[in-house]
Amino acid sequence: MEDSPCAPIQAYFAEVTDLRMERTKLHRLMDILVIAICTVICGADTWVGIEAYGNAKEPWHTKIL
Repeated sequence: MEDSPCAPIQAYFAEVTDLRMERTKLHRLMDILVIAICTVICGADTWVGIEAYGNAKEPWHTKIL
C-alpha cells in the first residue's frame, strides 16, 4: 500500500467499518471510496456518474489499487 498513489487516502479511511453483508459485497470498500473521491474531483455528482467513471477507468484503478 505504501507504494500506491492512493496510500494517503487509504490511510485516512483505514478505520472506516464496512457494514455491508459479506454475501452482497462485489467490491472492496476502499476501492469504492477511492473511485468515488476521484470521480467527484473530476466533476461527477451522481451515482450514475460515479459508476460510469469507475467503469471507464477500471484498468487504471486496477493498476493503482
